[in-house]
Amino acid sequence: MKTSLRAFGMFIVFLGSSYVSRAQYTNVMISDVDNPEETTICINPKNTREIIAGANISSYYFSFDGGQSWNRNPMVSTLGVWGDPCLVIDTSGYFYFLHLSYPSQTTWLDQIVCQRSVNHGLSWSSGSGIGKNTPKQQDKEWACVNPLNNDIYVTWTQFDNYGSADTAKKSNILFSKSTDQGLTWSTALRINEVSGNCLDSDSTAEGAVPAVGPNGEIYVSWAGPAGLVFDRSMDGGLTWLDHDIFVSDIPGGWDYSVPGIYRANGLPVTCCDVSKGPNRGNIYINWTDERNNNGTQQDVDVWMVKSVDGGTTWSPPRRVNDDAPGKQQFFTYMTVDQVTGYLWFVFYDRRNYDDTRTDVYLAVSKDGGETFENFKISDSPFIPNSNIFFGDYTGISAHNNIVRPIWTRLQDNSLSAWTAILDPYFTGIKETENIPFAVDQVYPNPFNESTVFSFKLKVPTMISLGVYDMYGYKVCSMIENSLIQPGKYIHQFEPAKYGLPSGVYYFSLNGNGINRQHMIVYRK
Repeated sequence: MKTSLRAFGMFIVFLGSSYVSRAQYTNVMISDVDNPEETTICINPKNTREIIAGANISSYYFSFDGGQSWNRNPMVSTLGVWGDPCLVIDTSGYFYFLHLSYPSQTTWLDQIVCQRSVNHGLSWSSGSGIGKNTPKQQDKEWACVNPLNNDIYVTWTQFDNYGSADTAKKSNILFSKSTDQGLTWSTALRINEVSGNCLDSDSTAEGAVPAVGPNGEIYVSWAGPAGLVFDRSMDGGLTWLDHDIFVSDIPGGWDYSVPGIYRANGLPVTCCDVSKGPNRGNIYINWTDERNNNGTQQDVDVWMVKSVDGGTTWSPPRRVNDDAPGKQQFFTYMTVDQVTGYLWFVFYDRRNYDDTRTDVYLAVSKDGGETFENFKISDSPFIPNSNIFFGDYTGISAHNNIVRPIWTRLQDNSLSAWTAILDPYFTGIKETENIPFAVDQVYPNPFNESTVFSFKLKVPTMISLGVYDMYGYKVCSMIENSLIQPGKYIHQFEPAKYGLPSGVYYFSLNGNGINRQHMIVYRK
């Protein structure tokens, strides 16, 4: 008899109501291979156990157990792979991994590349090209999906000559879209009114993150010589405003220094609430700047503005971090939970120290950006090294109170990518104290014949251990609701014994009302 795991998700929701505010969250290392940075993450709204992540330069990671365990694979494309990963998922469950290109290490940043997966991230197409315009360079692409028709919208910066001080060389914001789920793309269209320079600094036009409105409107903002500006299209990207709308100045510029960080920036992120909540249609822009810097102690803060009239007018900047002045908060990213309408922010934070020790914080607003609650999510601080490139951003994804941030951590001069497990109904989670077991890592994983799952039991407990497929059905039962004594237990799984095909499975360990799932990949 096949047993569905859908009840487990219901249980986790119920458990959330017993969590204690401001407790520590479970941190999970996604990978420490190849010094990952410039991280991004995306939850599949159709199945929140499926999460895809990416890092600079050419790695992607996937989890089928809600982020508890991860697999890493290199992203490969005949068009070349070169950093700035961006991930989106459409309503049919197709995954899209967008990145820069460097084909055969010859033509650097010659175009944007979009690779598609139709099997939940297990394999990817070689990709389609966007905006190729040699010898100009294409940089820092971001994408969004219109849920009304699955059109994909991409915005990015085009450099006439990256890094050039020639005042005749410009940077501009470009737009392209796909109406066939990433197979082909429209001719790139310039949408900015005021060009920037090519120095990749304050007067360069950068940070164009698109968002979709309730009726398919396309919204985007960016930073550049005119400050923080906004543009919109009401016809699927065919036409844009003749004049960019000024949103805010950026005191100190978007390119600033932070002690211990190789390079820092405060580039904006644009989001729109398309939930069915009271703030549906609100547009939000999130960034960091030094407007509170008093000259004696560097102060970098996280800011947000909102528009309730389609971007025509904007609120004054509102400070997201709620600590006292004089500290540094940087590399912010935000998202909107399109079920609840909550705004979620992730950023590095030094409020607790007088040196370069750095924590990771989240902030949440449940009232459309009127108020914010901050809480620390990292287990321990890290100390960055100004000689090691740390990337330009963090990332966060949220769906129906399932929240997964992603960030880079430096330890012993080595970079690693991390997430935290947040399934809250209010901010702050404490893991229940009566967890009866400690789960060891599954090894090997991936595997082609057999793999081993081990756990340590702390107290006598009624235990169930089984293996499930990616659709939530049990394919193997190892322990079925049995009283197990304390000790270490090792169980081997051989899919061939059950006639199982190659694919994704996961161990599910249940005891004392607690469930832990670990994803495994079987390759014959």
